[in-house]
Amino acid sequence: MAEEAILEYLHQNDEIADSGQFATQSRISHDDIVNVIKSLRAFSFVDAQDIKRDSLVLTDEARTYAAAGSPEVQLFNAIPPEGITLKELENKVGTQTFKIGRQYVLKNKWAEMGKSEVTRKVATVDDEVKKMLMRIQEGEVLNAEDVASLKKRKLVASQTWKGYSVKKGPKYARERRKPATDLTREHLQRDDWKNLEFKEYNFKAKGFPIEGGHLHPLLKVRRQMQMIFLQMGFEEMPTNNYVESSFWNFDALFQPQQHPARDSHDTFFLKEPSTTKILPEDYVARVKQVHESGGYGSRGYGYDWKREEADKNLLRTHTTAVSSRMLYALAQKPFTGQRYYSIDRVFRNEAVDRTHLAEFHQIEGLICDRGLTLGDLQGVLQDFFSRLGMSKLRFKPAYNPYTEPSMEIFGYHEGFKKWVEIGNSGMFRPEMLLPMGLPEDVRVIAWGLSLERPTMILYGIDNIRDLFGHKVDLSLIKSNPICRIGIQ
Repeated sequence: MAEEAILEYLHQNDEIADSGQFATQSRISHDDIVNVIKSLRAFSFVDAQDIKRDSLVLTDEARTYAAAGSPEVQLFNAIPPEGITLKELENKVGTQTFKIGRQYVLKNKWAEMGKSEVTRKVATVDDEVKKMLMRIQEGEVLNAEDVASLKKRKLVASQTWKGYSVKKGPKYARERRKPATDLTREHLQRDDWKNLEFKEYNFKAKGFPIEGGHLHPLLKVRRQMQMIFLQMGFEEMPTNNYVESSFWNFDALFQPQQHPARDSHDTFFLKEPSTTKILPEDYVARVKQVHESGGYGSRGYGYDWKREEADKNLLRTHTTAVSSRMLYALAQKPFTGQRYYSIDRVFRNEAVDRTHLAEFHQIEGLICDRGLTLGDLQGVLQDFFSRLGMSKLRFKPAYNPYTEPSMEIFGYHEGFKKWVEIGNSGMFRPEMLLPMGLPEDVRVIAWGLSLERPTMILYGIDNIRDLFGHKVDLSLIKSNPICRIGIQ
């Protein structure tokens, strides 16, 4: 209705000077008129110029005064010629009217208010406030002083009215026909396509955003770590078995059965299946002997080794369990040196906090060859971590049940301007390697670190639960930058 009224008026006249007046004359909502003008202007049917007018509007309080009178006049009219007590006057007009009207009655000197009685000082008064409010309602303009006094009492507020003046546009027509968006089979069959007006293509319009998968920051860092290992000539170990036996996870690594790490407070043991069924019996016998009485230059631990402890199934606590399997398999063939690596999930029965989870990812690398020394380990670590962007390394002696010597690795972080612990390393003990059947001159150097810690540093995350687990914000997954590890 509004569109027809505008287009028909412009057909008979050159201009709509004021959209507000036009809306009043046409008895159409001004909001409807404005919406149609915007639509017609977008399609070049009309040219529209903005009109702005400042006006005053009454507040809710002022509208009640315009109808019933200002509170000071209501209060004055309630005072009888013979006078009235303050309490009676307040009850007569109401507390709110009494409170507001009292101060203006006294200011205008219309009444005398004693401690208990009120009497008039003038016979009659004019309600100038009501008159001003009614003039505003009727659209009249007040002088600046009157407006200021009303604003001070918060009875009026300024309001900017927005409208348009409208003229015919370059594509004006008496009737707007909806442009066709497609040429259809029916148009061709009816032969009416010649008379159709087609919508113009907007070649600059953006299409729908493409929704696809996004790589998690852990996957990005993991991929770069894999590329570094591959560049250094390493082969990836199969790490698809999360469930491992205690034998491969602990006993094969020369870790005693009474070690605290094998307690249920630190390790997740399985109820079903609770034990493993297949182990290489000859190798189990050699591991039992080295634990109980030693061998290969070792005194062992001197305790009664129990097969039932070794058979218990658990969620692997480190990927070194995979390394032990790979080294045993390597020992069953004519020896050739190997470089292995793995990056996968491990599980610890730990309390969850901002830096610890019950499951995380471990990065592990090892080199198995003849005549390796601690110097070789330090050289490989220097090469590996320099590719991660940490060329300054320090090493600190440490203890691990299955490596001797063992070292903690510290790197100087240029961003933090301090030394941070970045991993652990060592040389596998003869008590671990020789029972497998590896030659006596073969040494294995190895190191490991978590995947989560470098990822948190790279992406500025200070709570591991924001990186991994059910609390991860999907916006992090969609917007995280590329991993620059190994990119010069």
